[in-house]
Amino acid sequence: MPLTAFNALPDSARLWLLALCSPIEEALLAPELEALMGRWHHKGVQYRGAWTLLENRIVAVAEPTLATEPSGCAIDGMLRGMRQLTERLGLALEDPQSVIVRRADGLQAIPRPDLEAHLGEGTLDATTPVLDLALLTLGDLRQGKLERPLAATWIGRKYKLQAPVSTEA
Repeated sequence: MPLTAFNALPDSARLWLLALCSPIEEALLAPELEALMGRWHHKGVQYRGAWTLLENRIVAVAEPTLATEPSGCAIDGMLRGMRQLTERLGLALEDPQSVIVRRADGLQAIPRPDLEAHLGEGTLDATTPVLDLALLTLGDLRQGKLERPLAATWIGRKYKLQAPVSTEA
């Protein structure tokens, strides 16, 4: 996972993960995202945000100040800037309520109301890799907590799914 953009940031930096509806090359996002990070400020505070693109589809933004001195207005401003940026580029963000799963052919967003049907028909199971876009800190991302089996997520708890028992000795 290319996290070099975050090398200067501490593990405690606040993290936002935003899924795009379709893959894009990082070079196409770079000028817009660099500009957005450069103008990210609120009430005299200049934020030191950094970003990277994961899986050609997940925009990761991290910022250290907002972990200890949160500002809803500053966060709203950055998220509004992301929506405007994606619209300018003809892109769309996934519904933040959707569940992003890894399939053999790539990432797929599944609307929450459709989860039960997917589980019932077997297109999702306890081992399906799920991306947790609700991670709060850069440290969580660095520790590999982005992707977990469905059984280890809130979905597994809600639908009482158990992780398969390993038979390896």
